[in-house]
Amino acid sequence: DMIPDDEMVITISHQGYIKRTPLTEYRTQGRGGVGSRGAISKEDDFTEHLFVATSHNYLLIFTENGKVYWIKVWALPEGSKASKGRAIQNVINIEPGDKVRAVINVKDLGDEDYINNNYLIMVTRNGTIKKTRLEAYSRPRQNGINAITINEGDSLLNVNLTNGDNHIIMAVNSGRAIHFHESDVRPMGRTAAGVRGIYLDPKTEFVVGMVCVAREDTSLLVVSEKGYGKRSLVSEYRITRRGGKGVKAMNVTDKTGKLVAIKEVLDTDHLMIINKSGITIRFEVEKVRVMGRATQGVRLIKLNEEDEISSVAKIEQIEGSEDEQIEGSEDKEINEEGDS
Repeated sequence: DMIPDDEMVITISHQGYIKRTPLTEYRTQGRGGVGSRGAISKEDDFTEHLFVATSHNYLLIFTENGKVYWIKVWALPEGSKASKGRAIQNVINIEPGDKVRAVINVKDLGDEDYINNNYLIMVTRNGTIKKTRLEAYSRPRQNGINAITINEGDSLLNVNLTNGDNHIIMAVNSGRAIHFHESDVRPMGRTAAGVRGIYLDPKTEFVVGMVCVAREDTSLLVVSEKGYGKRSLVSEYRITRRGGKGVKAMNVTDKTGKLVAIKEVLDTDHLMIINKSGITIRFEVEKVRVMGRATQGVRLIKLNEEDEISSVAKIEQIEGSEDEQIEGSEDKEINEEGDS
């Protein structure tokens, strides 16, 4: 390999544009990390996945239909911090109509110890969970392979890389969430469909998100369609057995609307809230105080009567890069209960 193993910042936008930028380009600017305004293009696109990887790392790209594709970091299109990048389907051979659901940055697929002691956890919309050793995905193929068998009417929702010792939380649109230890899910083969992660009513319920957390002192933010949300410690969600009903994560009412997202958050995080009307609102996590799990939640953003939140994304930032102040963001804490 004649290509130097340089550190690159990989960014993938909400609308599916991907690029790599030398890390030095971020460092020399001194401020305005990736969360800065410059990274958000005029078409309301924004950076949804961001991480630092070296040129010889592989990215594993997982799609809704359960396929996985490999690409070396150096093979990604290179662009400046402000450039848009290229549509991901022009970079890998994604089938028409399929959609990227997760991108996993892996170090050395030739390192036996690494690939046998790390796992991929996958969750589907219909509540199935699967855990497979990274080793099963360590032999790249040009056109991708099946990462998981997806049953009819289901789709892959999320994938996480873990060390085998994480806590898993799955949340459902009806306001329930289940918390169990990763050891509750035994490793299965690559083409297996998985096991039940949470019990659902198939007519009305579906999974809206999954988080894998390494520690119990982190906090979880749940967000509903009508702009309500709640932030609680992971430890507030008692551990139960995999496959059960879980506990109430938020009181879902006509006023709040259904749950649409669950995210692991820190005070320093910023979120992008995307509305069905196409409006994208930037939001600072530190404005939401940590509350008990059984509370109703607070209004995070005001929506027009007909509007709803369609998705929530965490804006990833590079550690150590100072994000500039967002203009017009007041530093008041959000704690209005219910109507305001």
